[in-house]
Amino acid sequence: MTSDKEKSGITSLDDMFGDFAELVLENVTIELDELKLSLRPAVQQMARSVTQAALALPKSLISSSFTKPLGEYTQAIQEITLGATKGQGGTRGNTVTIGGHTAPAWDLFQAPPKNPPIIAADVFDMPISLAKVVKTHYKEVMDDPAEWAKLVVDKFGADVVTLHLISTDRQLGDTSPNDAAKTIEEVLQAVKVPILIGSAGDPVKDGPVLAKAAEVCEGERTLLCSATMDIYEPVAEAAKKHDQVVLSWTSIDINQQKELNRRLFEWLKPEQIVIDPTTAALGYGLEYAFTIMQRMRLGGLLGDEELRFPISSGTTNAWAAREAWLKNPALGPRELRGPIWESVTALALLLAGGDLFMMMHPAAIKTVHDLVDWMKEVRKVDDYPDWTSLSIPEGV
Repeated sequence: MTSDKEKSGITSLDDMFGDFAELVLENVTIELDELKLSLRPAVQQMARSVTQAALALPKSLISSSFTKPLGEYTQAIQEITLGATKGQGGTRGNTVTIGGHTAPAWDLFQAPPKNPPIIAADVFDMPISLAKVVKTHYKEVMDDPAEWAKLVVDKFGADVVTLHLISTDRQLGDTSPNDAAKTIEEVLQAVKVPILIGSAGDPVKDGPVLAKAAEVCEGERTLLCSATMDIYEPVAEAAKKHDQVVLSWTSIDINQQKELNRRLFEWLKPEQIVIDPTTAALGYGLEYAFTIMQRMRLGGLLGDEELRFPISSGTTNAWAAREAWLKNPALGPRELRGPIWESVTALALLLAGGDLFMMMHPAAIKTVHDLVDWMKEVRKVDDYPDWTSLSIPEGV
């Protein structure tokens, strides 16, 4: 039997359309069991040439000149030392120093950081609500701030400890300044690293509590956290009397930071001030926090006496982002996601000029420590090759 194709004499599109150079089909549906494309020899050769050219690897980078981006900076960031050893009138086993920079953060072309950033681990004076992936590391010590402090130093490698006296809040424990002082003394005996004292954020209690903390830490050169636009006089007065350092805290506003520092100058010397413009978490305004910190650092280097101070970052704020702890399989395992959230928040602000990072998750603390250690090893300009002369290895 003769098929319809044989009857028509059509075996290919060429049979149907001949040598027309262009074919336009509109509103046509073609149903095929099999479609075979045959390219003429000249077209095949062209296709092979294009493919070979596309697969050819470059042997080197395009030659280019490079000028190191050197700026002109008139001031150095103030150096601040926290902690005091026995010979300095304290009881700490060591001190830490931050600041002293003469160029933007990690600007290795010009000047490496004089003092590398340090990490403070958060410790609380009462059990608090924490994300599960954080709490699992501290659940055995949350009732004992002294043991908590020992854990973060001995096991997790914290450079300093931040003791948050949140039980003094009138809405929580309403503990007295004297009770808070006993907790401070226990932590001082438990660890020999410098300690920082954090208040509860209670506008009535913070002044007396931090004043008592300054008294108890006489000679220890501790950081009182924090002086704010609303509460700064009692904190500054106590710091002056007992030779402590004050954290000048504002809410992501350069003008507020400058104003608060001007007020603190009435009591404190430059070597007694660390600034904290507030840390916004990854995904919740991190880019704005980065910009503010970077502008403050540049302002200080260019001679603004009200901004010429080391910068502190409350990196633990990363856990305020629900994506860091939310149970959602689509976002990946919380055991990894949370520490990464805190680490990336810290690493971004490290590049903005952060000098002191208050952190919590052990994995995040280790990540930032490891990166800082690596950057310290290769921070000399001479350690870097001329990247414009690099060649691409064979087989890449």
